[in-house]
Amino acid sequence: MSNSLVIVESPGKAKTIENYLGKGFKVLSSIGHIMDLPEKELGVDIQNNFAPTYKVIEGKEKVIAGLKKAASEADIVYLASDPDREGEAIAWHICEQLKSKKKPIKRIQFYEITKQGVLDGIAHPGEINLNRVDAQQSRRILDRLVGYQVSPLLWRPLKYGLSAGRVQTVALRMVCEREKEIEEFVTEEWWSLDGNFEVYEGAKVTGVLKAALDKKNGKKIEMKTESDALDLIDALKNAVFAVDDVEKKNVKNAAPAPFITARLQQDGIRRLGFTAQKVMRTAQQLYEGVELGKDGPAGLITYMRTDSTRISSEAAAAAVNYIKTAYGDNFLGGGKTQSKSKAAGKKNVQDAHEAIRPTEITRTPDKVKQYLNNDQFRLYKLIWERFIASQMADARYEQTTALINGSAGKDNYLFRASGRVMTFAGYTVLYTEAADEDAKAEDNAAFLKVSKENGIKPLPKPDDYDKKQHFTQPPPRYTEASLGRALEQQGIGRPSTYASILSTITDRQYVEILEKRMHPTELGRIVAKLLVQNFPRIFDMKFTALMEEELDKIESGDTKWLKTLNDFYKDFSGELQTATKKLSVDLRIDEKCPECGKDLTIKYGKKGTFVACTGYPDCGFTTDFKRDQNGRLSFVARSEPESTGYTCEKCGCELVIKNSRYGEMLACSGYPDCKNIKSFIRLKDGAIRLLNAGEKLGQDCPECGDGNVILKSGRNGLFAACSGYPDCKFTASVEADDQGNLQLKMKAAPETMGVCEKCGSPMVVKKTFRGPFLACSGYPKCKNTKSMKVEKSDNVPVTVRKTAKKTPAKGKSTKKPIKKGK
Repeated sequence: MSNSLVIVESPGKAKTIENYLGKGFKVLSSIGHIMDLPEKELGVDIQNNFAPTYKVIEGKEKVIAGLKKAASEADIVYLASDPDREGEAIAWHICEQLKSKKKPIKRIQFYEITKQGVLDGIAHPGEINLNRVDAQQSRRILDRLVGYQVSPLLWRPLKYGLSAGRVQTVALRMVCEREKEIEEFVTEEWWSLDGNFEVYEGAKVTGVLKAALDKKNGKKIEMKTESDALDLIDALKNAVFAVDDVEKKNVKNAAPAPFITARLQQDGIRRLGFTAQKVMRTAQQLYEGVELGKDGPAGLITYMRTDSTRISSEAAAAAVNYIKTAYGDNFLGGGKTQSKSKAAGKKNVQDAHEAIRPTEITRTPDKVKQYLNNDQFRLYKLIWERFIASQMADARYEQTTALINGSAGKDNYLFRASGRVMTFAGYTVLYTEAADEDAKAEDNAAFLKVSKENGIKPLPKPDDYDKKQHFTQPPPRYTEASLGRALEQQGIGRPSTYASILSTITDRQYVEILEKRMHPTELGRIVAKLLVQNFPRIFDMKFTALMEEELDKIESGDTKWLKTLNDFYKDFSGELQTATKKLSVDLRIDEKCPECGKDLTIKYGKKGTFVACTGYPDCGFTTDFKRDQNGRLSFVARSEPESTGYTCEKCGCELVIKNSRYGEMLACSGYPDCKNIKSFIRLKDGAIRLLNAGEKLGQDCPECGDGNVILKSGRNGLFAACSGYPDCKFTASVEADDQGNLQLKMKAAPETMGVCEKCGSPMVVKKTFRGPFLACSGYPKCKNTKSMKVEKSDNVPVTVRKTAKKTPAKGKSTKKPIKKGK
């Protein structure tokens, strides 16, 4: 029996695949990328045809050694990383590392982690798609050139650690431009007028019909003020009404297409309240496999990074069988294997994959619920129901439009009423969208009873007409879902990267999310304006979309990657040289300095944004500011330290509340002679509650039960800990109730993201004032930490969190390294 080695990129699916393949196969994981561009240098030799310098990622030496050892013992090696550009690049790097073992190396792809899907992949081995590798490598080089050469330009005028990204900055620009549209929007008043009409059959009233005034003498009516509406009501007092026309027709709502990546993210955000990152992370778990009791591990959905709505004929047949059994033949939609989509026809649509669907139709959400956590269940239910609905019959409605003519002297007034009632539920018995919910209700029931033969007249006063005031509304601020949709519609970036793009502009504090809407921060406004003014072409939306098309052409073999990079760099290098010499941006506001009369401008300092005089240093005027809902600036007097009534135990001066870049602090008013700082909690009524090291909370330790919980001092301030330390290592934050009594604030379970490549323990998300990072949950035995760099990301991290390992990684380069000074 031959000995085969299968290498996947995720340890989560290695066990599932090995279970399907059985004896003769060994499945190992590369745990993502094994090689990448260096984090602390450009890593691209621009003068040498953009040759990239790849290095082994720190901590992956043992992984590579393990793969080489297993490859030397195998008869054939199968590279089974994800079936996309990123996965192809991973396979290529692994192949480069294993070439020395002189074993046959084949590329296989799994579109679903099921037994049939895995066996089909093994049965159809191929070669690495170098065009796809070139496309991915081109993306990385483009992102690196922009990120690593533009980001440092932001550091001197603003602050160290800010980043610019090729697609990230365009997304930020869209948020800022939408905010500008809202701020410049001029609200206009307008009125509408509805008539309430009694419908007669003979002398019998059969219903009341509400119809909107639409036209006067054949022209659209505009009512800008209440006076206009009242004049029309007065003109209609003696009008004679008749039903002019009634049109009835059958319409339908087409069943929705199965999910593609972008639509899954949007519905996950809108319907489940997830973030885009959470949608993709949970979908990855469902794809890689979940333990299903006696059935063992199984992948529940097909590959979740796809732009195609195509489904296999086998999947369509399985759905048809389910629908027949559960709902009956009249609910069948015809077994569609290709749905019409707004994405269809776009040049960047990748049709190699199927749509996102359940791998096994008989695994209904209720059957697998016991094996899934709540997030997994909710997302699987959404995917499963959407797929089944896509194969069901359309929902059908009877739509009625009634036109009512009113004659008043020489003038004719036209009222219009329309609505629809459902005649056949179709797919909506299982899955509904926002429009479907509205359509289920029977609007204006009297429509169905209106005909040209009906009599009609207004109700007796004063209920015959309803006038209503309206105001024009600005475009809504983006949500994560609507921004993702806007990026997709304009062809900017890839749907698989949207999660990391949205996360980055939020983590960098360029955007804040308030009530699920994206608001640019002052820092975000400045960064966007500075970058767009100095790099007008590179951060242009159409240009960014054009680059996506170029990457698609590289993958399809229609163009060469080096030509694309050369063409890009011709535009980019000119703008970069100009910006490097002088990075200019106009941040002046429509106010004059109250001290010297010169223009005022927005500046960024250690404590954030402020307004300063352009006459500096001759004029030193500065002030804080805030914006109202319409974006208008107003000056805010810089606050004086807040008095507390507490006395400093070191010098006798009063302790006061001061504002720092990290928030409020309780410090001695005798600064700089006395630098005493105290910990405190602010109560709901605004009062201050001092915290003192050694103070007892009056409760036993919840872990050991022996020690008392006391306050201890650490480098980040006071915290609650067990008095039995070091035998008991319990710690927690503290909070105070309304009376000032201290109580424990238990930590929420940390969010996990991947596994540690050094010890195999889960990596957890931790946060500091510098932002989030990944740390091994095996601490203190394992001190591995990583920057929050998300796989399949369009963003280039320009600040790197140092790992606990002090010695540099002995990475091997597949290209000649860049010389100093290049």
